[in-house]
Amino acid sequence: MDKYNTLSSFLKEFYIPSYVLSPESEEAPLVQLAAPPESPVIVFINSKSGGQLGGELLLTYCSLLNDKQVFDLGEETPDKVLRRIFLNLERLKNDDFSRHIREKLKIIVAGGDGTAGWLLGVVCDLKLSHPPPIATVPLGTGNNLPFAFGWGKKNPGTDRTSVESFLYKVSKAKEMKIDNWHILMRMKTPKKCSSCDPLASLELPHSLHAFHRDGYLTFRGGFWNNFSLGMDAQISYAFHYERKLHPEKFKNQLVNQSTYVKLGCSQEKASLFHHASRSIAQFAKVKIADKYGQWHDLHIPHSVRSIVCLNLPSFSGGLNPWGTQNRKKLGKPFHKKQSDRDLTPPFVDDGLIEIVGFKNALHGLVLLAPNGHGKRLAQANRIRFEFRKGATDHTFMRMDGEPWKQPLPMNDETVTVEISSHLGQVSMLATHDCRSRSMYDPSRHQDDNDEDDSMSEDEGSTKFGFADTFKIPHEPFVDHEKHFVCSQDFN
Repeated sequence: MDKYNTLSSFLKEFYIPSYVLSPESEEAPLVQLAAPPESPVIVFINSKSGGQLGGELLLTYCSLLNDKQVFDLGEETPDKVLRRIFLNLERLKNDDFSRHIREKLKIIVAGGDGTAGWLLGVVCDLKLSHPPPIATVPLGTGNNLPFAFGWGKKNPGTDRTSVESFLYKVSKAKEMKIDNWHILMRMKTPKKCSSCDPLASLELPHSLHAFHRDGYLTFRGGFWNNFSLGMDAQISYAFHYERKLHPEKFKNQLVNQSTYVKLGCSQEKASLFHHASRSIAQFAKVKIADKYGQWHDLHIPHSVRSIVCLNLPSFSGGLNPWGTQNRKKLGKPFHKKQSDRDLTPPFVDDGLIEIVGFKNALHGLVLLAPNGHGKRLAQANRIRFEFRKGATDHTFMRMDGEPWKQPLPMNDETVTVEISSHLGQVSMLATHDCRSRSMYDPSRHQDDNDEDDSMSEDEGSTKFGFADTFKIPHEPFVDHEKHFVCSQDFN
């Protein structure tokens, strides 16, 4: 209690006493004399993110708060921490002080998009009766999650003043729900790996899990921000590979971003000699589901070499591939109702995901122009990628900033990757600079009048599904070519 008594009244609003965090503590009688905090926080920091910044930020938070409410993700996983804390809160459910903390609790996570997505997934999977909302500190390269909710995209200061400023924003932030998107992939084990573990060499994102059963490889996970397939993921993979080999060269955010651009240009130059093999349409068929659960083929132009599935309006360091248009700038009168359009404005909680295509790495430069955007392909509540037999032995994928090289069998049945809303949402904390939009925000109706109706059939786009009718069907996941059922893998 000595540390608590020396804190300013401002910091006491975030402080959680040890007895609330751990059953071994004996602080309770002393803390009962103090007023409960109005914005109690649990802080998770990836000390390896942001070069040296992660470690410095960890020390600053520990000095300002109870060091037992600040956790290094390199030392302890968030699922273990939160289970322990919420079990203790359940034990203390008759304690008014602890009950207040449980009702007001917030989470702060500092790291890259992969780290933030990891925390969001854990909170969603725990299915807490009152899950705490989450604020994200930008401590990576892209920082798309923090940027989408108004926390910025530049690495933060790690001094006392900077941390206190962030805590103040947390205390004033509003809660906002976002959809959780589930990914499921299953394929036969490659024959050449029959005597080895085909999963041993895979470096998968935190939120993606793989297991081997009955001659099949199954991959299951989820994402919050985006999933991409093709050249975009390949460039990201090259960047992460270089950073792993030479970590000393990737300690500055601006240098990291510059290196990323250079890798993109080099990939684009190399691909000029292999245009056909880089086309998504050459090795995958894409289907999207309508609101009745019926699947429809989605036309993918042969020029498209990357597909990005977007849940949030932030990609590659704050760019928006879906784009926005302003009717006033075009000088056109507003004459078309929102319901008449083929595509709706993107919302983060409507059960729909935006699908965008890119022709090449340089195509992304169009996002830097006013009203620039990629090729809008569709909005859907379920997406299926069917990889053609023998078309390629691997492809590149990326979820929430974490890329991987995905092996594909050459001669077996079609490999199917399905993405759908998982009937899960999590609460984010958003500042007044938030770029994400909720379909339940009353102010959005006024903003809709500024949207341009260029989201129309000339984009070759189709909208499928509506939030108020959307739900996951109870049918098992079936490969329509081999008709095998794998829903039992996830019970």
